[in-house]
Amino acid sequence: MLESIVFYALAACILGFGVLVVTARNTVHCVLFLVANFLCVACVYVLLAAEFLAVIQILVYAGGIVVLYLFVVMLVSLRGAPEPLDTGRHSRLGFILAALMLAEISAILMYSAARPASAVAAAPARPEGGNTEVVGMMLYSDYLVPFELASMLLLVAMIGAILLARKEA
Repeated sequence: MLESIVFYALAACILGFGVLVVTARNTVHCVLFLVANFLCVACVYVLLAAEFLAVIQILVYAGGIVVLYLFVVMLVSLRGAPEPLDTGRHSRLGFILAALMLAEISAILMYSAARPASAVAAAPARPEGGNTEVVGMMLYSDYLVPFELASMLLLVAMIGAILLARKEA
């Protein structure tokens, strides 16, 4: 009963901080709300007995990624007047991205519905090797391709940030 109350309270905090990240006008406040959001997600991981993921959530996201965001916010001067947007082009791009997200969510739901329930039920509740060993084995065996794609995406983002931050000579 208490776990359910704590979970729902954390879920409400996560949603609230997510809305504040999107709606806050000051970019530094957005980053601080994002840190609070990441910490609440880490608390949910602790509630689910995934301590390793909670520590990684705090170290990688609440630590490293947020420092990177703050660095970019301070590096890129956002004081000037915003440039006028071509709303037609951006709305088409937004529609295309929304359609892709809908297709991805639909594919995930269809895959989950087609997956046999016995594979999910056969997994032990508390693995003998511990969370870290199980996460490592799954990350480098079952989820190797998504892991590599995420690393490629981070590499492209890093190269883009370097190109944006480079001073024109």
